[in-house]
Order: sequence, then structure tokens, then C-alpha cells
Amino acid sequence: MSPSAPSRLRIKSADVLIAESGADLEGNGLRRSMGLFQLVCFGIGAIVGTGIFVGLSDTVAQAGPAVLVSFVLAAVTCVFTAFSFAELGGAVPVSGSSYSYAYATLGERTAFLVGWCLLLEYGISVSAVAVGWGQYLNELLGSVIGRQLPAALSNPPGAGGVVNVPAVVVMLLAALLLVRGIRESARATAAMAVLKLAVLVLFCVIGFSAFRAGHLSPFAPQSIAGITSGASVAFFSYIGFDAITTAGEEVRNPRRNIPVAIMVCIGVVTVLYCLVALAAIGALSSDQVADRPAALSLIVNRVTHSTLGGGVIAFGAVVAIASVVLAVMYGQTRILMSMARDGLVPRIFERVSPRTSTPVANTWIVAAVFAVPAAVVPLDVVMNLTTIGTLAVMAVVNLSVLVLRRTRPDLPRRFRVPLFPAGPVLGIGFCAYLIYGTGLATWLQFAGFLLAGALVYALYGRRHSRLGQQAARQERQPPAGPARAAVSAGASAAAREG
Repeated sequence: MSPSAPSRLRIKSADVLIAESGADLEGNGLRRSMGLFQLVCFGIGAIVGTGIFVGLSDTVAQAGPAVLVSFVLAAVTCVFTAFSFAELGGAVPVSGSSYSYAYATLGERTAFLVGWCLLLEYGISVSAVAVGWGQYLNELLGSVIGRQLPAALSNPPGAGGVVNVPAVVVMLLAALLLVRGIRESARATAAMAVLKLAVLVLFCVIGFSAFRAGHLSPFAPQSIAGITSGASVAFFSYIGFDAITTAGEEVRNPRRNIPVAIMVCIGVVTVLYCLVALAAIGALSSDQVADRPAALSLIVNRVTHSTLGGGVIAFGAVVAIASVVLAVMYGQTRILMSMARDGLVPRIFERVSPRTSTPVANTWIVAAVFAVPAAVVPLDVVMNLTTIGTLAVMAVVNLSVLVLRRTRPDLPRRFRVPLFPAGPVLGIGFCAYLIYGTGLATWLQFAGFLLAGALVYALYGRRHSRLGQQAARQERQPPAGPARAAVSAGASAAAREG
């Protein structure tokens, strides 16, 4: 890379990122209070939620019984990218996650667009997750008290409602818990993660008790196209594992714990999802599961001939989805905090309360802004746009590993991507393949979203960038000592030649 390239691209070195964040110390007022177990629970809390409890029926509608292959294909995409996240998370343990990795390898403009896409992965996805919460809350209320919230107040427009009140409520509750402190949030997330894993295991036991092999035929009614579309939908079920890297400044021994937590989470979740999908299709045919709200509760009710079992599943889903809202909202606030440090978004997002050691204003702004799409946007629209944004970010992360290995081979790495460079290249290829499966309408929406991000960067981010301002100050300062003499000598020589 030429000497002028960093200036032109505005690359912030990994050393500077680590030093600014205090990644190896206590940095920016954040407390290192999360251990490995809490970090794994946090990761599971960020992943397991709406995607499996609500999105399973949408995946089945695309792929039929081949939903198993769709989940595996989505998992393979995540595994390759998880390797890249694990290496980068151990080498650059900061809160910025993929935004910071892009800043250290591909430059400020790309980093800003990655951060812009993370608004989809974290901010918009938390809206999607909150939308699904209302479905199971109604199922739980129906099982417990025999009454449900009116459709007008529990569904968004286009899905039989006017405004999704439960979605707004769960986001505000999550914000309230987050501003209290990371220790309290981590404990709550760990408890909810254990509970929802137990509920999904219970579902598998009930589902396999009514398993019928005939429900798996025909296995792939929509052939390869259906499996690909199903994998693009199923991918939403895995979104959130990279939120582990946003805890880089609040986890103990981040260089070791972040890579381990990522790999453990992906392994546990993949096995669990495949078992849940197989149990669901084995208990009821794919036609009965497809496009059904609160599908897991429906299956348990049919198998047990009672609403009690479905009520238990609904309770688990309510807890599970709430934990995803909590974990993903946490990730969004830490991304914005990193961007604010760099001057690319307003400074209010980097302020940390000395009393709670949390970004209080940042958290409430995120909750208020993203409660709006949660209240009024249909789930399928939000899911598709979130999926393509996340896949684009993951492709950049795989590319960042390739670049950082070349530019900083000396950087300490507790974990290294296996099969390098084939692993990151395959990760990029799988991301592109699933992006293809999202469809033309989603591509056009995403292109418009990226264009809007480029305009925001040009009008605000580039002008307020602290790295850019620092470079401008250095350019204005006259060279000192020998450098100044060299400049004078060069000027004199030029004058003589003239």
C-alpha cells in the first residue's frame, strides 16, 4: 500500500483503535464485568428469538421439509463469517465490531457505510424482533386468561393492525434495563437465554413424540430455488452472533473470550435450530406450519390437544424475544458509541454516565427511533431488508480479515481463520449467494438505503471526522527541524532553476 493510501482512504490503524478504546484496560468509563459464560449467554440471547419462534413458518413456506437444508446452508454462511469475526474480535477487541474492522482495513468511507448497514442489522432487526413479540404475547394471554389484545393494537399496518403497541413496550423495557448497567443486563440476558433454551428443548421432546416420516415427503417441493430462498429467510434466525464483538470493552480477557464465545454460540444454535425444524415438520406437515403465526405454540397445542403446552412455549417465546431485543439494542448503542468517538455521528452517542457506566442518552435515542418501525412496519418487509444488510456487512468482515492479514501480519491473534485464505473467500461467496436469494425488490431497497448512507457521510460524517480533522491540522502545520530546511532548500533550488 502506498504511503498516500492511508491518507486518501482515512484508515485508522488497529493500534489506535485499541488504544482509544482501552481494549486491554478499562476504557471510556465502561466496566469489564462479563465473563465467558455471560458472554455466551449474551450471544445466544442475541440470536435465538423471532427468527426461530416466528420466522420458522416463513422459512417452511419457501423450502417445505427442505427447511433443514436451508438452516444448514445459512449456518455454513455464518460459520465462515464467524471464523473471521473470531479472529478480528480477538485481534481488535473494541466495541465497534465490523465498523471498527472496516475502519482499520478499508478506510473511513467503507466503515461509515458498514455502520450504516449495522443500523439495519441491529436497529431495524430489533424492530423486527419486537414485532414478533406481540404474536406470542397474544398467544400467552389467550392461554392464561382466555383473552387477547385487539388486532388493531398488536399488529402493524398491512398485517391487520393499526399500531403494534407490544413492540413499543418491549423496546422501552429493554432500554430501561440497559441504562441501569451492563452487569444487570448481562445477568438478565443469561437467565433468559437458559430459559429459552430449555423451552426449545421441551418443544423438541413434544414434537418428536408425534414425529411422522411421511411429513418429510416431498422433501423439496420448490427444488433448489425454494431451498435458496428459504436459506435467505433462515439466515435471519442467525443474526446477532456478531453482537458478541460489540462487548469488546466490557468483557474480561476479550482476546480469548470473544473468539471462544462466537464459536460456541454458532455451534449450539445450529444444532438446536435443525432439531427444532425437524421436530416441527415431523409433528405437522409443512403445509400446516407454513405462514402460521406463533407456529411452535400451534404445533404443541395440536400434539398435546391442549392449550397448556402451547402456553408454556408462548411464555418461552415472550422471554426469548425480549432477550434478543435487549442484546441487539445493546449492540446498536455500542456501534453508535464507536462511530461518535470518530466524529461520524453526533457526540451525544459517546457520552457515558459516570453513575451507571452506560451510554444513557444513546440508549434512549435508539429505543425511541427504532420503536417507530416496530410499531408500523410489517415483519416480512423488515426481515428482508435486515437480512441483505447483514449479509453485506459479513462480506466486508471476511474481506477485512484478508486485508488485515496482509497489512498487519504482526498483530497478536489468539484465533486464526482455518483454511486461510479459502475460508474468508468462501464466506464472501456464501454471503453473495444468499443476497441473490433475497430478490430484486430487496436489492433495490438496499441500493436506495446505501445511497442515503453515502449522502449522510458526504454531508456530515466526512466534515466532522476526527481523523480527517487531525490530518487537516497536520497539513496546515509547517514542517519542523530538518524537514523545514529540506523544504527551504527545495524552494531555493526551484527558484534558481526558474
